[in-house]
Amino acid sequence: MARPEKEAIVNEVYEKLTKSQSVVLVDFRGLTVGEATELRKKLREAGVELRVLKNTLTRFAAEKANLGDLNAYLQGPTAIAFGYDDPVSPAKILSEFAKDHKKLELKGGVLEGNVIDQAMVTALAELPSREVLLGQLAGLMQAPLRNFANVLSAPIRNTVYVLEAVRQKKAEVA
Repeated sequence: MARPEKEAIVNEVYEKLTKSQSVVLVDFRGLTVGEATELRKKLREAGVELRVLKNTLTRFAAEKANLGDLNAYLQGPTAIAFGYDDPVSPAKILSEFAKDHKKLELKGGVLEGNVIDQAMVTALAELPSREVLLGQLAGLMQAPLRNFANVLSAPIRNTVYVLEAVRQKKAEVA
């Protein structure tokens, strides 16, 4: 490759590193072509881009993006998954795929500009989906309002209970 082509690749990878919400690096040695195609399809459906790049060019791009710590994970054949929309989806998809295909190995990654190790990638993959987290947040926000409504309705409810008890007493006496 000529130097201008290499510089273009470094600039492209730099752009992807800075625009991505999360990046996951994997060792894909031993995957068959069919397995790699299946993985790419799953990632593409989630809006995640998977690229296999030369480690040296990725190192230059990482240095340019102030992600020098990423160099520790750039050993051997490395595929890089760039997640632009959802920071959890690359880790989740790759982690699930690695459970079924032992030859795929998670190395590390980047989460919102910070280099993370393999354990952090796995922890990120175990987070609930965005929709579940939003549902939980809505439930948490709704709970105080529901409790406040119960507090406000308690005196009326108690008055109704008292009136019902008085009515039952009068019915027993009569």
